[in-house]
Amino acid sequence: MTKSEFKSFIKSVPKAELHIHIEAVITMAGIKKMYKNRYGKEMTKEEQTALFSYNDLNGFIQAFLKVQDLFVSEKDFNVVFKELEKYLVRNGIDYCEAFFAPTAFLKKGFSYKKMVQIFHKQIARIKEKDGITIKLLMDVSRTFGCENAMKNYELLKAYPCEDIIGIGLGGAEAKGPAKEYEPVFQLAKKEGWRVVAHAGEDVGPESIWDSINCLGVERIGHGVTAYQDKKLIDELIKTKLPIEICITSNTFTKKVVKMARYHPVRKYFDQGIMVCINTDDPVFFKTTMLDELWICVKSLKFTMDEIKQLIKNSYISSFMSDSEKKAALAAVDKAWKI
Repeated sequence: MTKSEFKSFIKSVPKAELHIHIEAVITMAGIKKMYKNRYGKEMTKEEQTALFSYNDLNGFIQAFLKVQDLFVSEKDFNVVFKELEKYLVRNGIDYCEAFFAPTAFLKKGFSYKKMVQIFHKQIARIKEKDGITIKLLMDVSRTFGCENAMKNYELLKAYPCEDIIGIGLGGAEAKGPAKEYEPVFQLAKKEGWRVVAHAGEDVGPESIWDSINCLGVERIGHGVTAYQDKKLIDELIKTKLPIEICITSNTFTKKVVKMARYHPVRKYFDQGIMVCINTDDPVFFKTTMLDELWICVKSLKFTMDEIKQLIKNSYISSFMSDSEKKAALAAVDKAWKI
């Protein structure tokens, strides 16, 4: 099967994506439009090149913050969700759990209440128009510290929205150990919110252990350094704690994985760890869900039956209800006609 044949077929199969940041789906056209609105002039080619010129995780985070800085009002989130909608449709994704990071916007004076209202309106529109379900997780980023994370969580409670189901820990992993955020996550877990964390992306397996033991997370984002600790691997096999794999993102940082064919997802899958495939930041890393699944075939030698299982794993690892999962898995089986 050629790459184009593979993508065409996989697009026709329903899929879920569980690790994607909403600001990272804005295309260059959208960025240029927001730049002009922000600065009153056209974005130069040099500025476009500079924005996407980075070679490590911290450099990427700074670029991510620069994109966030282009927002001038809450209304810019209408652009974000229209771009997210296009991405999900192009990739045949019918269920998505996405991160949104409010802090940078709150610091600009945006109203959290108004942001959430736009989120809800756009998510309802996408559901009605495309049949796609979107749920959100608030990213309480390490970039701004634990006290700020707690303030974000309080906003989450003060302005409830049916589309927002929990919190996640993101940001520069080396600068913010997961255990420092235990008060926020344990409170959220106690009060019924879903909890996840980026861990084992840029530092060792101790970050994953802390996310499990201190934060009580229900999924791990990235988890590429888990292979460095046999006890952790055994724990992941036993508990089936899902790992949100982002191959291109992990390869880009080159901190742990230098090339896609060396990504530990192949070993994780073979060992029985619950892994699912995601993009993280599609525009920043120039990838899509279809691309990531093709990498699994081309570079990591996954068979088509294994690709089908990876697709199913995303639904299994999601926060959908059991009945929704059952229906989604049946839909995959129905569409899988090779």
